[in-house]
Amino acid sequence: MRTTTRPLIMGAAATLACVLPAGQAGAAEVVTIPVGDRPTAVAVNSATNTVYVADERSGTVTFVDGDHDRVTRTVSLGSTVTDIAVNQTTNRVYASNRAGGSVSVIDGDTGTVLTTVATGRGTAVLGVDESTDRVYAASASTGDIAVIDGDTAAVTSTVPGKGLRPAGMAVDSGRGIVYVTGETTDALVPLEVGTNTPAAAVRVGRAPAGTAVHEQSNTIYVANAGIHHLSVVDGSARSERETILLRSAGSAVAVHQGTHTVYTNGGPNGLARIDGRTGELVGELSLGINPGGIAVSQHTQAVYVTDPLHDALVVVTDF
Repeated sequence: MRTTTRPLIMGAAATLACVLPAGQAGAAEVVTIPVGDRPTAVAVNSATNTVYVADERSGTVTFVDGDHDRVTRTVSLGSTVTDIAVNQTTNRVYASNRAGGSVSVIDGDTGTVLTTVATGRGTAVLGVDESTDRVYAASASTGDIAVIDGDTAAVTSTVPGKGLRPAGMAVDSGRGIVYVTGETTDALVPLEVGTNTPAAAVRVGRAPAGTAVHEQSNTIYVANAGIHHLSVVDGSARSERETILLRSAGSAVAVHQGTHTVYTNGGPNGLARIDGRTGELVGELSLGINPGGIAVSQHTQAVYVTDPLHDALVVVTDF
C-alpha cells in the first residue's frame, strides 16, 4: 500500500496515514515539540501525564505537559544525560550521567534536583522498581549495576556485570525481575530483585538494545539493533519464544499494558505497531525521521518518540 504523508510542522499537528495490512485503515495524529540538544531517551509518568526527555548533548531534562503537548520547564544537569526513568508512585525522576558516573534525582513536579548519586564509571542505563522503590543503574563501561534505595538515595549494593555491556533495561515489579540486555553478548539477563543475583542469560537477536515487559502475560520484548527482528521472550520459560520480522533494525520498544500493544522503532523511518496477543505486525507509521527512544502513556496510549537529529520530541496519537 502506498503511504501518503504530510510534512511535520514544528509545534503543530499533522495527520499521517499508516501502512496497515490489507483490509485495514487508520490514521495517526503527530505533533512535533522542540526540546534540548540531541534528545535520546524518554519516560512518561502516566499518573500525572508528564513526559521527561533526556537531552544528551545539552545535559538537560525537558519536562513536557502531556495534556497540552508543550514544554513546561528545562532542568540543567551540567553534563551528558544518557537515560531517564521515573517512579510514578513517588514522582521522582532519575537521569543517568555517563561521563560523570552518577544518577541525578529530580522532583517530577517542581524540577528541583534533589541530589546526585555516585554510581560508578559509565553509568548509562536505568530502571525503576516501583514496588520496592529501588533504582537500577547499569554501567556501559563495566557492566556493573548499582542498586539505589529510592528513599535514602544511597547505593545499597552493586551487582557485578561480568562482561555484560548493558544497552537497555526493563523492570517487572510484580515478579521482582530486572531484565538487562547485553549488547556484546546478544543476551537478555534476568536479575532477581530479592537477591540481586543474575540468572541464566536468554539468547536473543544480534546487538539487543531496548527492552520492555508486558506484565500480565509475562512476556519480554527485545529490540535487536543488529538484525531486523524483535525478540519475544517467555518470562516463565526464560527462552526466546518467537521473533517478529521488522522493516529495519530497532533499538527501542515500549508496551501499552492494557491493550498489550507493542511499539518499536523498527519501522520504515518511523514506528511499527505489534499486537502482542497474536505476535503480528499490524501497523507501520512513517515519520520521515530516524526515531530514538520510545515511551507510551499507559493512560492515554499516546506514543512519545525522540528525534535526536532534529532536537525534537514526536507525539503520536491514534496509532
